[in-house]
Amino acid sequence: MRITAKIDYAVRGCLELATTYDGGFVKAESVATAQQIAAPFMLSILGDLRGAGLVESRRGADGGYRLARDPATISVADVIRAIDGPLANIAGVQPEDVDYQGSAAHLRETWVALRVAMRTVLEHVTLADVASGDLPPAATDMLAKPDAWVTRPLPGPSRQPNAQVRSPQDRLPGE
Repeated sequence: MRITAKIDYAVRGCLELATTYDGGFVKAESVATAQQIAAPFMLSILGDLRGAGLVESRRGADGGYRLARDPATISVADVIRAIDGPLANIAGVQPEDVDYQGSAAHLRETWVALRVAMRTVLEHVTLADVASGDLPPAATDMLAKPDAWVTRPLPGPSRQPNAQVRSPQDRLPGE
């Protein structure tokens, strides 16, 4: 799964709003600055989230943006769907609706299983979970697997990933 910059920024923006949920409205510029995201891009994303009903806005001196409901009730999947649509699709088609022939006849089941795996984490991790650092077992169980923090090499002798992800415990100072 490829996480676009827009999805990453949207989740980060929602996390900023989650940390200020009880404090009222927050200016888009403040959200953008806190997450080091260009303010015009954050403003556009907040508009998309407002259109999806995850964020509400108010004009005026005391205006800004806030989550439309408690961050404990908004999953990461909700934010992704608000920005990018379904968690899994194949060329714009839902996995259960694709039809393959011959040797690919059972590929549909693989795509459906992938969607279930993504849902297992993304639908069970809320903005409140991420903001507090207290992830549910749906995420922590996967993070505990020995190869969770290992980037797999790309196929082919000369195709190595550009960077290897390190777990927070293994990062060097300044990373």
